[in-house]
Amino acid sequence: MRVRPKLTIERTFNAPIEDVWEMWTTRDGIESWWGPEGFKVTVTELDLAPGGALVYAMAAVGKDQVEYMQKAGMPLVTTQHVHFVEVDRPRRLVMVDVADFIPEVEPYEVETVVQLEGAPGGTRVVITFDAMHDVRWTEMARLGRESELDKLAALLAARQ
Repeated sequence: MRVRPKLTIERTFNAPIEDVWEMWTTRDGIESWWGPEGFKVTVTELDLAPGGALVYAMAAVGKDQVEYMQKAGMPLVTTQHVHFVEVDRPRRLVMVDVADFIPEVEPYEVETVVQLEGAPGGTRVVITFDAMHDVRWTEMARLGRESELDKLAALLAARQ
């Protein structure tokens, strides 16, 4: 098996670490910001423990996203299966999901590590995740994560 490079994104949120943790680990939290702009997430299963699962449906709802998915021959709704490898409240999550929605590409696993730590003014979050199977999909994954974090920042700011 080929080892893929890792990408890292860092953000500091003006919110307590427990609030940030809650957004990553509860049904309401995940549904409120997970998924890039133009997509809606609905959690159907959440067992936050090592070996536990997160199952969610991600639906394209934005006009541009629906159009892109249709042109790419991809379904408008995909079900994602994530399993938790490590859960260390409120500091670290390690999870693995399966990229099984890409036309003409064999499914493969993508590991994501989320680390939270107190920082001046709030909580520093460092996300490290596997690159996708090619440069284009890796860039789309990075942009998707950036979009998600923008949504998370707005929600956390609104709570303060």
